Amino acid sequence: MKASQFLISTLKEAPSDAEVVSHQLMTRAGMIKKLGAGIYSYMPMGLRVIRKVEAIVREEMNRAGAIELTMPVIQPAELWQETGRFDKMGPELLRIKDRHQRDFVVQPTSEEVITDIARQEFRSYKQLPKNFYQIQTKFRDERRPRFGLMRGREFTMKDAYSFDRDQDAAKLSYQVMAQAYRKIFDRFGLTYRAVAADSGAIGGELSEEFQVIAATGEDAIVYCPTSDYAANMEKAEALAPQQPRGAATQAMARTATPGKATCADVAAFLSLPLKNTIKSLVLATDELDDKGAIVKTQVWLLMLRGDHDMNEVKVGKVPGLHNTFRFATLPELEEHFGCKPGYLGPLNLLKPVKMVVDREVAVMSDWVCGANEADFHMTGVNWGRDLPEPELVADLRNIVAGDPSPDGKGVLAIERGIEVGHVFYLGTKYSRAMNATFLDVNGKPQFLEMGCYGIGITRLPAAAIEQNHDERGIIWPDAIAPFTVAICPIGPDRSPDVKAAAESLYADLLSAGVDVILDDRGERPGAMFADWELIGVPHRVTIGDKGLKDGQVEYQHRRDAAATKVAVADVLSFVKSKLSPTTAKAV
Repeated sequence: MKASQFLISTLKEAPSDAEVVSHQLMTRAGMIKKLGAGIYSYMPMGLRVIRKVEAIVREEMNRAGAIELTMPVIQPAELWQETGRFDKMGPELLRIKDRHQRDFVVQPTSEEVITDIARQEFRSYKQLPKNFYQIQTKFRDERRPRFGLMRGREFTMKDAYSFDRDQDAAKLSYQVMAQAYRKIFDRFGLTYRAVAADSGAIGGELSEEFQVIAATGEDAIVYCPTSDYAANMEKAEALAPQQPRGAATQAMARTATPGKATCADVAAFLSLPLKNTIKSLVLATDELDDKGAIVKTQVWLLMLRGDHDMNEVKVGKVPGLHNTFRFATLPELEEHFGCKPGYLGPLNLLKPVKMVVDREVAVMSDWVCGANEADFHMTGVNWGRDLPEPELVADLRNIVAGDPSPDGKGVLAIERGIEVGHVFYLGTKYSRAMNATFLDVNGKPQFLEMGCYGIGITRLPAAAIEQNHDERGIIWPDAIAPFTVAICPIGPDRSPDVKAAAESLYADLLSAGVDVILDDRGERPGAMFADWELIGVPHRVTIGDKGLKDGQVEYQHRRDAAATKVAVADVLSFVKSKLSPTTAKAV
């Protein structure tokens, strides 16, 4: 490709609404243009990156035995109503009506459609296993679309779905996909972690996220530096303390804490470590009748150590809560505790509540909690003496750095990541809801065992930039760079030798299968270099009249501080030696 035939549209300044580096740089480099909130046009430079991501994904999915198809973006609501997700998924699912007032959805994912295909196609166990995938547009009506392609509303995803005859076969298919994902992300040339994850709204058992490591990542990744353990914050288990509970050494007392409504303020006021305080969180669950009216409400008191944070995913797994909880209202607090937030606790309740105690709290002694009276806390509180022993103890909290690793091989650390892929074992969640069966070897119908596997195609370039950039712009890995090599001739309009050398090297690199662009725009060197540094092309060859007279050109990798002089006769082999072996072919 020659630059004069391409669209190079760089900007000196990022738009004011571009909050993160990837959004700023993709806009400045002319890769995307905003059309609406969370909706972008992929400009030619950005589309080349996306196509290279797709090519790597497609090659490895095909190599793993998956079969490509395409499913509609607009899907009939009837399928989603079969699984209950038409009502349950919430406002992120964009619902529309056609001219006949029939309900449709704009797909955020395609479990229902692929299951409908499977129940029509698969009659016998002899047709299994099968794995279908698509690279297709998705839409999720995010409440606050932000961060450019990191959290847009319209995006491109690779989603795959496996079908098997039993759990063992399904778990084998899952492992095949998990390994294929590792090959895919290895080829991208990014630093990433595969972490154990919670399945969330999609459901299922086995689940792993693929996280690109970046300081700006939204997700907290928990890992053990001395073992292979890694999980996201929602999944990482906080082990029960090994030490026994200490004996009570203090008498319980009602202690004035005027105006101290947070654990941190109470601890500072009483000159105590924050970990000696108890955080009381009050939730509620509602029992509904057939018409959706509340017929009964249960109030819950969750107790965590003052320096710990509640993990909502873990709380949602507590029997009785099951992801249906909400935070209690002020009237409900008054009714059960007789007090406003900030001074709540398990003592002197007006009405009984269900209590759930975090594992750490269950072994604490001489702790501080709210007195259910404004401006007062109870100090020196102990289980067994001042309160009955806790009946329901569970892991309710987020991990903190230094917690013991669940595999017993060290302590945990935390880093930030950007989720770009996720693999699930679904089981029969969707096949059972949609009656997708096949005849097993014994001639009896069985529900299909399913897995699903996603990669954020358009999110991945943004994640790559968050991990690879500097003050001058983007630094693409070879495999997904819009162009792998940029040839920058200095003054080709004034020097026939420079023009000829640039054209010759361009032709040689093209013949060698290298994705190269020749900048023949006639720009000044400073402006030309600034464009390619902003765009992030990883390899640059500069050809000038003075260097040619000495039989040399200059090579510089995007990360290099200075250029390297290379003999003209050697430049082709030199550049090829610098290219990553996983570089995607020219598109």
